[in-house]
Amino acid sequence: MNRLNPQKLLLSKWTAAHPQNREKHFLVTELFRDEDGTVLEIELQAVLTKRAERLEWQTLRNNAEWLQGWK
Repeated sequence: MNRLNPQKLLLSKWTAAHPQNREKHFLVTELFRDEDGTVLEIELQAVLTKRAERLEWQTLRNNAEWLQGWK
């Protein structure tokens, strides 16, 4: 599991472990927080297609799905 600080995820780079539709490299473009400022979700945008998806930030901790940085 990747150790992550959710406050520092903005503009971080990620590589999909199993790319689909030629979407391999991703960038965190937005953080979604609750009223207390705790990060709940992120917006992950594919570099190639600019497609964005919203998911829980804890998903990035799974090494079987996501690799930190662009590989």
